[in-house]
Amino acid sequence: MTRLKKIVTLVILVPLGILLIVLSVANRQSVTLALNPFRPEDAVLSLTAPFFLFLMLSLILGMLIGSLATWWTQGKYRRQARVEAREAIKWHNEADRHKTQSTAIAPAGSALSRR
Repeated sequence: MTRLKKIVTLVILVPLGILLIVLSVANRQSVTLALNPFRPEDAVLSLTAPFFLFLMLSLILGMLIGSLATWWTQGKYRRQARVEAREAIKWHNEADRHKTQSTAIAPAGSALSRR
């Protein structure tokens, strides 16, 4: 598994990191993000930063929103897994209880059948 992890790192993550560094260097110019659509020139509701910073923040925000949406939609499956795990434990405990009862009954029954 360690070898596969190294291959994935070399083949996917290293080129992706290089691509992000090149993208950041190519987009160093400052841009203004206006948060007021009615008065874009309003300095109170605007941010000025390098363009790559806005790109990286939007990428991170998109990943967080996607992760939360996936977690939310898979909630019913996690709930079902918890219920089934509790039921499996219950049936496992009941099987163990029957096994101990049958071993306790079996020696007494075998002694009676020998007479």
